[in-house]
Amino acid sequence: MEVRGLLPERSPEDILGYASPTKATVELRGKISRSLVEEISRVKKEPDWMRRLRLRALELFEKLPMPKWVIGIEEIDLDELAHYVRPEVREPATSWDELPKEIREYYEKLGIPELEAKLLAGVDVQFESETVYYKVKEFLRKKGVIMVPMEEAVRRYPDIVKEYFARIFPPSEHKFAALHVALWSGGAFVYVPKGVKIFDPVEAFFLIGRSLEAQFEHTLVIADEGSYIHFIEGCSAPMLKRYSFHDGMVEIYAHRGAVVKFSTFQNWSKNVINFNNKRGIAEEGARIDWIEGGIGSKITYTYPSTVLKGRGASSSSIVVQISKGPYIKDSGSKMIHLAPYTRSKIINKSISVDGGVNIYRGLVKVARGAKRARAHVECQSLILDDRSVAYTYPHNQVDEPTAQVTHEATTGRLGEDQLFYLRQRGLTEQEATSLLVMGFLEDIMGDIPFEYAAVLRRVIEVEFARLGGVG
Repeated sequence: MEVRGLLPERSPEDILGYASPTKATVELRGKISRSLVEEISRVKKEPDWMRRLRLRALELFEKLPMPKWVIGIEEIDLDELAHYVRPEVREPATSWDELPKEIREYYEKLGIPELEAKLLAGVDVQFESETVYYKVKEFLRKKGVIMVPMEEAVRRYPDIVKEYFARIFPPSEHKFAALHVALWSGGAFVYVPKGVKIFDPVEAFFLIGRSLEAQFEHTLVIADEGSYIHFIEGCSAPMLKRYSFHDGMVEIYAHRGAVVKFSTFQNWSKNVINFNNKRGIAEEGARIDWIEGGIGSKITYTYPSTVLKGRGASSSSIVVQISKGPYIKDSGSKMIHLAPYTRSKIINKSISVDGGVNIYRGLVKVARGAKRARAHVECQSLILDDRSVAYTYPHNQVDEPTAQVTHEATTGRLGEDQLFYLRQRGLTEQEATSLLVMGFLEDIMGDIPFEYAAVLRRVIEVEFARLGGVG
């Protein structure tokens, strides 16, 4: 089955072209201030408790220093960005024909309607700052699964939202987490009842449609005891004449015995500066698995993290980042072991080419009392030319003597002898490079759902077909 939309199979610049003019009914830009935050809350008709939460986060944003690990974002001037843009869509559509043509065409080019029809149990599509389309299949409703835009959850399910929102990833974590909570808009809310297992994935897709825009979607996934869900997040943007800024957040809570798989496939255009704040909490016997695939963007910061709170909880995180061109991918994973017999595995693979920079920052922390905890980290970097670099900054903090923590890291160069060997067998240099890159990634492809692995292969083949030479 050929399915597009999981990741654009070519760069977003090729598929979407330059950003098309779209109409907005509300656009709030300028200096980040109390009046701006209150206006966003007023426009969104939020309850007072959410307005107060935003304002507390704003106070933290103003007090917190710039994180020391942030580099290369000198271009950002927060005061010139549009922090909230409401597209000219009255309510989220439930039919693609209800969307304005200039918005619908973006998603048609990306194959999202096709993907929804063939694969997804539910979909939430965001353009600029608001959900413009969402639909959930009837069998999810019959099983009691709730999947709605985040704003709707705030109004309809305030008690549940209050319990988890900005508590799994608090705004005090760092300056950009505080900024997110102060200005958040859009995203998806999912609740899976006890014992309900949903094997067809659900997806949220986020698209930035203009320059000098900031997007702050918030996704919250709650899996009750013994449940299962696979949530997919897709991100893209057309060609932008200037930069735009993405500062999203994902929070996951897996109750006792629940399993949550969260897969992100982002292929931003080259003028997007991308922050992803992601954390999950796993109770006793629960499992959270992260898959993070990054192709595009000018700069990306993403560190999927799991707090292993309950006895026997487990988590894995597979992160694949490709930095092609003078761009930076700063990624890694964090595993916090707080309970006995917890398990974690981190696999980080990076590819640097055409002057690309890849940085791995990882953390494994085992608290005293987390008896017999086990953690394993694999960090592998492939550098394709002498203009590209890869850095590794692992950090292991083990306070429990019975824990076992292992770490291995390798950095390799694509050699002329390998390319020569394959060229002698009739392959072009581009074909040989693509084949070697896929060999580098092959051992993790089995952990990625088949449809996604197939598209990721095609994306990489297209990306490396553009190379004019390596080595």
